[in-house]
Amino acid sequence: MIPMVDLKAQYQTLKEEIEAGLEQALIDGQFILGPNVKAFEEEVAAYVGVAHSVGVASGTDALHLALIAAGVRAGDEVITTPFTFIATAEAICYVGARPVFVDIDGQTFNIDAEQVAAAVTPATRAILPVHLFGQAADTAALEAIAARHNLSIIEDCAQSFGADTADDRKTGSLGLAGCFSFFPSKNLGCYGDGGLITTSSDRVAEHLRVLRDHGSWQRYHHSELGFNSRLDELQAVILRIKFKYIDQYNAERQRVAQRYGEALGELPDCMPPYQKSHGTHVYHQYTLLSPRRDEIRAALAAQEIASAIYYPIPLHRQAVFERAYQETHLPISERVASQCLSLPIFPEMSDLQVDKVVEVIRSTLLGK
Repeated sequence: MIPMVDLKAQYQTLKEEIEAGLEQALIDGQFILGPNVKAFEEEVAAYVGVAHSVGVASGTDALHLALIAAGVRAGDEVITTPFTFIATAEAICYVGARPVFVDIDGQTFNIDAEQVAAAVTPATRAILPVHLFGQAADTAALEAIAARHNLSIIEDCAQSFGADTADDRKTGSLGLAGCFSFFPSKNLGCYGDGGLITTSSDRVAEHLRVLRDHGSWQRYHHSELGFNSRLDELQAVILRIKFKYIDQYNAERQRVAQRYGEALGELPDCMPPYQKSHGTHVYHQYTLLSPRRDEIRAALAAQEIASAIYYPIPLHRQAVFERAYQETHLPISERVASQCLSLPIFPEMSDLQVDKVVEVIRSTLLGK
């Protein structure tokens, strides 16, 4: 079988480091906001190019707390994409604000900056772009819109750890805050849930540290209602080890993507992912479009090759949102959702495995 991601193979290469790191943490016995959390926060802040990073319990919490720290509240509007995981919109709703869904670019599948500009109203407080599948959104255009209307940008970087923008900045360094997920299958993943927020604002960082720890700035002193949302010390051990290899992991994903692209680019009924000429794509997912998606997926499954659909239903058509957005029509998002298919991609994937996936797709589309 060829899986979507092979965490077992990755663990085998890191086994000794991880077990030694975990053993030392257990010996030290500092399990809540311990030294590995602090060190990991400092290492990521330096890598991303910001003043601060704040570890939290999940990527969803990262979005939620970042919106609170940005001052987004009930009655505000936040412009975002419908072609993403529901956590992006959930976090907006958690603070009582309204997600305003705008359509995506048909090549990158990222939020369309022109649509964002047209959607700004007096109630708009923030823009929440998602750097989807590992490629940065049109950050220069979004920054210009935000500056023109005095809006905050909260970046959803759950799929883009290590990706560069067109002007060679890391995702997570552009807006007021960048929000990361360390779900196990991410480019940088832990062995459970984990998240982190990056910011260059001293005020926002201080607020986030209070919010994640029950609204406490000093033990048993609580300035506001907060949350129990702290990055776990043992997960931080694992993340620090994996973080040393993140550029290597991303380069290996790019190797797999290039091999896919060279083999699939000329096939009928197959549109491989588009990579912009500037910036980097770190390929959290390798997602193609095909009107024959279901046929391809069935053929892959018959050969014990995994595939996945990210995302089959745009958020404005999800049952939880559908009634409120009955009049919202986003044709590109809806078309992409009906044709997208993500193929296996992970750093340890061999050329032989890539070629096997390609062989099945070619025979399906060419009838051979």
